[in-house]
Amino acid sequence: MEFQIGDIVKLKKAHPCGINEWEILRVGMDFRLKCVGCGRQVMVPRKMVEKNFRGFIKKACQD
Repeated sequence: MEFQIGDIVKLKKAHPCGINEWEILRVGMDFRLKCVGCGRQVMVPRKMVEKNFRGFIKKACQD
């Protein structure tokens, strides 16, 4: 899968604040994700993101 910085993705499980939409801040072996609802940032392994991925909400601009 092709993920880019700035993409907003929907994941399977919701954050404790109730939102399951995340903005991608860093891509690599680990992803840094920011919750769209509360702004909390977490680092998660790429494998977990790919497993729980449900779709793109918004793609980052490609210049």
